[in-house]
Amino acid sequence: MSVHPKDLTISDYTYTLPDDKIAKNPLPQRDDSKILVYRNGEITESVYRHLANYLPSNSLLVFNNTKVVEARILFNKSTGGEIEIFCLEPDDKYADITTAMLQKGKVLWKCLVGGAKKWKEIALTKKIVDSGKDITLSVQKVERRNDYFLLEFSWNDASLTFVEILHLAGLIPLPPYMNRKAEERDKVTYQTIYAQHDGSVAAPTAGLHFTNELFNSLSEKGIKKEFVTLHVGAGTFKPVKAATMEEHEMHAEFIDVSLSFIETILTSNDTIIPVGTTSLRTLESIYWLGVKINSNLDFLVEEGLGQWDAYNLPQNISKAVALTALISWMQDQGLKQLITKTQLLIAPNYQLRIAKALITNFHQPQSTLLLLVAAIIGNDWRKMYEYALHNDFRFLSYGDGCLLIDNC
Repeated sequence: MSVHPKDLTISDYTYTLPDDKIAKNPLPQRDDSKILVYRNGEITESVYRHLANYLPSNSLLVFNNTKVVEARILFNKSTGGEIEIFCLEPDDKYADITTAMLQKGKVLWKCLVGGAKKWKEIALTKKIVDSGKDITLSVQKVERRNDYFLLEFSWNDASLTFVEILHLAGLIPLPPYMNRKAEERDKVTYQTIYAQHDGSVAAPTAGLHFTNELFNSLSEKGIKKEFVTLHVGAGTFKPVKAATMEEHEMHAEFIDVSLSFIETILTSNDTIIPVGTTSLRTLESIYWLGVKINSNLDFLVEEGLGQWDAYNLPQNISKAVALTALISWMQDQGLKQLITKTQLLIAPNYQLRIAKALITNFHQPQSTLLLLVAAIIGNDWRKMYEYALHNDFRFLSYGDGCLLIDNC
């Protein structure tokens, strides 16, 4: 009898990751990164530059075009000490991340605060310069909640949006396991070349390996590409501290997909391959949202898809029926874009509904991303990770990647 994902024990999904295997810096050339190819139990390796050789000619690659924002801001107290603020996501009062990012003059944001106990002032201020003009950025606490602070940022130039303020005042939020400060080059290297929509606090790292030359080689083979948007939250690094997954709350992330994209996926006969776990979660989430609508269940855009919805909803709905229901609902609502949240947890015993393979990086031990990999290739994740560890693959965000093809 198969185990329900709620009953999975995270300690079963661990491995030893030496610090020297974690890539602290990117390679000079993105597509020089190695790629491990897992195909129906067999492992080979190559480099991303030759990716086209390993994909079916009828492949449709789906990329996440979110853009990493400079979400870390350092403020100095009047006494000289430093307070570090990490902007997680906007307050729930805003309809979506884009709306919040475009606020002018002031905005409410959920944040982590380094040195919070030492923050005694009512407000902290920071001087920044924009085209020779001095601007004062202020921040004050509104409320302390369970695991974050709600802060209000305000600035004295109402012509600037919050995302512009972040570009001026913030730093790229490198993952904590890199154990180094962000450098100027990270603004380029910790960003995909196709990043478009501001909103992530972590890069969709599987896409970091792609170059224009690689795109050209894929195009020459007839391999198509499409884009979705999922704004990656800090929860992607959130360790699973609970003994079983039932006690772990999956982080919610904003997804943004167009009606035309969903129509393309509905009619496509291609092998759909998401690039990155965020693209995979987006694809699978739109299927389950369609199932929700087809089952005549209340679908509230602001609530989106819950952590366990995929395991509680009817399991026998085809992709065509689910996506048709979602398309009809969007047309009835007059929507060209679907912007909502997903908490979907993809873990062992989950059956992929839209995706047929996955391109991804190597993930941390005891993480929800490792559970996702195990959902696709089962216990062979151990064999794959052991191979990578013993064959000089580089791990995590700036590291190498893998192509997982199982039963297709």
